[in-house]
Amino acid sequence: MTGLMAMVTKTYQVYIIRVFLGLFESSAWPGMITLLMHWYTPSELAKRMGFYHSCQAVGSMMSGALQAAITKTMDGHHGLAGWRWLFVVNAIITVVWGFLGFFMLPDYPNNPNPRAFWFDKSHGELAMARLVRHGRAEPRKVSWAGVKRTFSSWVVYFITALYVASVLAPSGNSYFGLFLKAMKNPDGSARWTTAEVNAIPIGASAINVVFVWIWAILSDLIGSRWTLLVAQFAIDFIPAIIMTIWTTHPMSTPISAAYVSYFLSYIALGTAPLIFSWLSDLIPQDPEARSLVVGVAVAVYYAVSAWSNVLIWPAVEAPYYKKGWQASIGLAAFALIMTVLLRIIDVKFMRPKREAFAAAIEGEEVGVERAAGSIDKNNIISQGEIIKDDLDDRR
Repeated sequence: MTGLMAMVTKTYQVYIIRVFLGLFESSAWPGMITLLMHWYTPSELAKRMGFYHSCQAVGSMMSGALQAAITKTMDGHHGLAGWRWLFVVNAIITVVWGFLGFFMLPDYPNNPNPRAFWFDKSHGELAMARLVRHGRAEPRKVSWAGVKRTFSSWVVYFITALYVASVLAPSGNSYFGLFLKAMKNPDGSARWTTAEVNAIPIGASAINVVFVWIWAILSDLIGSRWTLLVAQFAIDFIPAIIMTIWTTHPMSTPISAAYVSYFLSYIALGTAPLIFSWLSDLIPQDPEARSLVVGVAVAVYYAVSAWSNVLIWPAVEAPYYKKGWQASIGLAAFALIMTVLLRIIDVKFMRPKREAFAAAIEGEEVGVERAAGSIDKNNIISQGEIIKDDLDDRR
């Protein structure tokens, strides 16, 4: 589908292809995040999620570098415009890595990918033993009972709201390119060339990569998600406030402040790995709910951003957005409050359930305990529901 973008001649063709691209790639990010939850322990998970999450920024850096290089060297080659060549190259990369995925992804530790020739059965057994040791339930297929249980819980709605707000709050950095294009010299000519507009954000993406790793590593190191989320939301305020002032008073505010703000906004883009690592910590006993919550959160974000970005960040207002940066301040404040509230709920209500579940499975394999009925369903309500659903499914 990516390669077909190089062949379009009408606007509606772009829309159609983009719909199918979104459909086919929609499972990639939430699917990988879910997979990581079933392989890594709490002291390892954020780092792995952070590394995977940072690959988005690496992709942006490569895309920007490719676009700059192709614009200079291949524009008009064999009768194709430079932007068409970009999609041709991206399509080749996509096909190669998509094919390798059939052999490189291990799948769940208790249901390994048979095509993963490099995978040893002992790897899965070790992973399952580690899950039990850290109070995690074994991976299982999503059942209808699991769907009903998930959507009858507050967790899916709370995490979704927190995730959507956390991603939308710093979304102004997505328009860095439009900002650069809008910059003019005193004589009215463009301040930056097309190649420079494509190349300058590469530095911002590099900042993104470094700080996603820093936030994730620190989170696993100190054993805390919420403190680093609060820190990032606090940082979100700084560029949003500066840009609110700059867009309102551009003549009296140094243009350097705007440049600094855009680069600064890339520091606090490491919230997603911490939120979903925290989700894994919150409900380790319910792998079905974890998978569903990740999928719902990502889907709702795309559904909201599809219309909100057009409303809040209209291209015709670039670079002087009337509502965008003010909205960022409000979203960052909302996400910060939600984070603190979730921390309180976690300590007072969620932690006792996790400790009870971990105590129930300590020293024994989860499957053996379920078969023997050794977990007290009356004492551990949410865990008992999962076990009941499992037994019903097996019957």
